Amino acid sequence: MSTPQATSHTRLRTLLAGLLITALAAVPVYAWFTQDVYALTLFGRILAFGLAALGLNLALGFGGMVSLGHAMYIGLGAYAVGILSSLGMHSGWLHMATAVIVTVVIAAPLGWVALRTQGIAFIMITLAFAQLFYYVFVSLKAFGGDDGISLQQLSDFGFLTGNKFAIYVSLLITVLLALWVLQHVVASRFGLVLRATKVNDRRVQALGARSLPYRITAYVISAVLCALAGFFLANLTGFVSPAMMTWAVSGELIVMVLLGGMGSVFGPLVGAFALLLTEEGLKLLTERWPMILGPLIVLIVIYLKRGLWGLLEER
Repeated sequence: MSTPQATSHTRLRTLLAGLLITALAAVPVYAWFTQDVYALTLFGRILAFGLAALGLNLALGFGGMVSLGHAMYIGLGAYAVGILSSLGMHSGWLHMATAVIVTVVIAAPLGWVALRTQGIAFIMITLAFAQLFYYVFVSLKAFGGDDGISLQQLSDFGFLTGNKFAIYVSLLITVLLALWVLQHVVASRFGLVLRATKVNDRRVQALGARSLPYRITAYVISAVLCALAGFFLANLTGFVSPAMMTWAVSGELIVMVLLGGMGSVFGPLVGAFALLLTEEGLKLLTERWPMILGPLIVLIVIYLKRGLWGLLEER
């Protein structure tokens, strides 16, 4: 039975989540009337990285899988758009399907190998594969190499014109669907077993549950969400490069998860919103913005162990 205080916290979280979604939904309306493409791109990046952070959170926050390679999947999703577009194929459905299929084909065997290890070994395997793919795409001179690819045309879904407004709305809908699906996944038997493996994997196996299939499935789902984020990022920025899949981007995703609240469904989206908006604001104030942002993140992670979203449960 929930207490009045718990009910109050739930209502507050619901209200704040609603306000955040409403604000994000209002961005294309504002951008349409003001022709402010910068706002559309900025908040589109927040949504895209929020989607990727939601994916990583399934592996990290609920499964305890610390990955430094999830930026690789963002890059795969982005390059699905870049390479196919450069070959004259502009179908958005083809781009999205290619991003998902390629990601599943790579993430499933990689997860099967990496998840047979634990701790630092798992981290290093994911990092090694991410660096491998980074250098593969740097070497693809036919597709821009280290300079990347500029999109001549955005993904076309037929019923939507290939413009950033349509891409933004599609991204927002995708994020809302991802939140809904993740909420149900976490509350299901699958989610319960996944969370149990994070606490004590050996005990789960001793009770008769094969934990590896659950963990691989969670890893693949998280990778697919990152690939979808890459697909949308490519369309929002009109540019694709190997820099999208560096370890630094993977680290940034981890920061978003920790900042928003690891192990909460909505928290990573809050983390992406807070981190990227703060970063943009500090850039306007000083060229040495990393010297301010870095210590600020450290203090938040140390003193708000459940993140910004978890702060609502502690008050």
